Parts: sequence; structure tokens; C-alpha cells
Amino acid sequence: MNIAQMIDHTALKPATTKEEIVKLCEEAKEYTFASVCVNPTWVATSFELLKDTQVKVCTVIGFPLGASTPETKAFETKNAIDNGATEVDMVINIGALKSKDYHLVEEDIRAVVEAAKGKALTKVIIETCLLTEEEKKQACELSVKAGADFVKTSTGFSTGGATVEDIALMRKVVGPEIGVKASGAVRDRETAIAMIEAGATRIGASSGIAIVNDETSDSDY
Repeated sequence: MNIAQMIDHTALKPATTKEEIVKLCEEAKEYTFASVCVNPTWVATSFELLKDTQVKVCTVIGFPLGASTPETKAFETKNAIDNGATEVDMVINIGALKSKDYHLVEEDIRAVVEAAKGKALTKVIIETCLLTEEEKKQACELSVKAGADFVKTSTGFSTGGATVEDIALMRKVVGPEIGVKASGAVRDRETAIAMIEAGATRIGASSGIAIVNDETSDSDY
């Protein structure tokens, strides 16, 4: 298993500097990670640093709350793609889901999917730590219905991150064709492998190097 090629090497903290983004991209090249996952303001910089490599540029949309409008998320997506992103991780409208406004949740996801269509993969962050089991299932079903490429557990900025149980549930709901990304609280190789065995096809972590080198990181994402 080439675990490095399943990792989105991540730097999403608000105080992340350009120097840290340059380091992130250099590490991603060295370890051949699947992508770097950065805030939208760093997409163009990351694209320039990685344009002659196989490493993708991933960014986040409606992050970390998911409470912006579908139109805003669509604009963010188009702007990120214009700047070089080829993967976008969007946060669902969590409040709408908990209000059982499933039409709005689906339209919210679809707005990003359509803005990214043919240009970037769409991953849908459902923020599992805030949802009941039934809501997790509903979020996954709506993501598939709206045409998303992946479902993803967490932003890493709420009350908890990925669990093996949530990955297994998400995989069961979306079936074999849709990607499942585990993010938040994946800090070592053992945890990453457990997530993969449960059904994850991508790992989002700032601890990618520790995971590859079979070490333990104290990072909180």
C-alpha cells in the first residue's frame, strides 16, 4: 500500500504563512502526496509551486462552518478552479440538514458540483461529529444524489474528527463507487490504516509525514 498517495497534505489554520505553504508543497513533492489541501487564498501559490508535479491542489469551500449560501459556494469554487485547484472540499449546510431542509442541502452541494464539473473533484464535508447516525446517512445520500465525487468526515475545526465507525457507515451508505475521505484526528500510520480498512480512499491530515514514517504527530488536524 502506497499510503502517501492517499494523503491530502493539509494546512488550513488561519495563521498559516506563505513560508509554511512553500514548506507544505516541498514536502508534498518529496513524499508524492495526493494533494496539498490549503485555504483558497493559497491556491494560486500552491499551483505555481506544484505545476510541474503530479501533486494536486485541493482547497476548501464554505469552510469551516458551511453556512454560506449555495451561490457563494459556487463562486468560491469557480474562483478556486481559476486559480489552479483541481479538488474542492465543501462543507454542507449543517443547520439546514438538522432542520430537515433536504432540498436546500442537496442544492447547496449541487451548486458546487456543477461549478466544478469537468474541472475539479468535489468532496463533501458532512461534519460527522455534529450529526446523528440518521443525519450522517442522509448527508451521504444527498451527496451522492447531487453528484459529488467524495464524502468527507470532518473539517478538523469542530468538536471531533474521523472515526473508524463513521468511515464504515459512510462507505456502506455511498457504496463502492464514491470516495470516502477521513479527516481530523488522523495522526499516525496505525489510525490511517484503520481508516483505509474501514473504507477510506483518502486521508486528510497535517500529519502526513508522521503517517508515512510510522511516527506519531501531536497535530490537532
